[in-house]
This record gives sequence, C-alpha cells and structure tokens, in this order.
Amino acid sequence: MTARKKKSPPADDAALKRAVLDAALPHVPLEGFSDTMLAHAGVDAGVGQEMLLHLFPQGPLSLVEFYSQHCDAEMETRLAGENLSQMKIRERIATAVLTRLAVLKPHKEAARRAAAFLTLPTHVALGARLVYRTVDAMWRAVGDTSTDFNFYSKRAILAGVYSLTLMRWFNNTGEDEAETHEFLLARIENVMRFERFKAEVKERTKDWPSFADLLGGISARRP
Repeated sequence: MTARKKKSPPADDAALKRAVLDAALPHVPLEGFSDTMLAHAGVDAGVGQEMLLHLFPQGPLSLVEFYSQHCDAEMETRLAGENLSQMKIRERIATAVLTRLAVLKPHKEAARRAAAFLTLPTHVALGARLVYRTVDAMWRAVGDTSTDFNFYSKRAILAGVYSLTLMRWFNNTGEDEAETHEFLLARIENVMRFERFKAEVKERTKDWPSFADLLGGISARRP
C-alpha cells in the first residue's frame, strides 16, 4: 500500500477549508461524513489534526455546513451570469433550483450523504438553517426585494419546493434528469395556482367588512 502524499496546505482558513472539502468529497460515498473521513481528507489536503479542529470545530458537521455554504456561493456566481431579468418569476426560480442541483451533481452521492446526515435528530436544526440560507440566496439572486411578510412566506414556500425536488433528484439514478425538471415545474405551477387563488379571493372580498367590523357590529347591537 502506498503512503498518502501530503500536499502543501494553502495559507488562509478559507482556502484550507476548501482544500479539505475537495479532498473529502471523494471519500464520502464510502466513508460518509465521519471523523475517519475527515481525518483522511486532512491527510490528503496536507492539514494536520490540530488545524482540522480549528477549521471544523464540530468535526463532520462543520464540514457539511461549509459544503452547503460553498455550494450556495457557487450557485450565486453561476446565477449572476444568467439573464434572469428577462425571465418570468417561475422561470427564475426554476433556474435557481436547477443551478443548485447542477452545483451538487459532480458529487451527487456526497450530497445525498450530507442530506441524510442532516436528518439525524441532533443535526436537524442545522439542516433547517442551511435550507433557509439556500432559498434565501436563491430569492436574492433572482432579484427579490420584499421586506414585508412576503419575505418569509416566499422563503418558506421555496424551501418546500426545493426540498421536495432535491429528494426527487436523489432518487433519479439515471443521467436523464428530465423527470426531475418536470417535477420541479409541476411544484412551481402548484404554488402559482395557489397564489392566483389567494389573489382572486383577496380581490373578491376587498369590499367585505373585516372580522373586527363584524364583531364591532355585534357588540353595538347588544343591550
């Protein structure tokens, strides 16, 4: 068995993290996100155990968090090169989700392992935060400027669409991803129909008295 050849480590923490991540992803399909995998990645990247603890204080969990942040940043870079302003909103969202999947695709099994890792009871909270960061980055990348309640509702809805599409993508083992694309477009269409329904209800009931008005009228008629 040949010894692992150590690389000269990069200079700063961000570069070191990226080097470890790049070294880790090929190990993940066989070793999962584990302490053993992280140690092997450190050796391959030329990063010692003490520095690994500094870079990833929670071990594999910190690595998964950095992996997600790295993918978000790459997605934003790619979306910046798209002519999103000429697209309808549904097309922008579909492009954002598909771009995120494209970033994950070279290491699809590692992405699957990361998603499974984040479903563990002790990791669920971080998983939820990472999904929120991802969909927030998507909305910002496609030009969302909302600051009212819609800010949160948009992200909650997209979190559901993205999570469902991601699970469908993981189950698609072939190279043809047309089914995943169709699934995503169907989920977006469902949301658009619901939004149109809400808008129609709001328009039709805009002149109706509010619930508070009705309660006020009832109170006024009491002896």
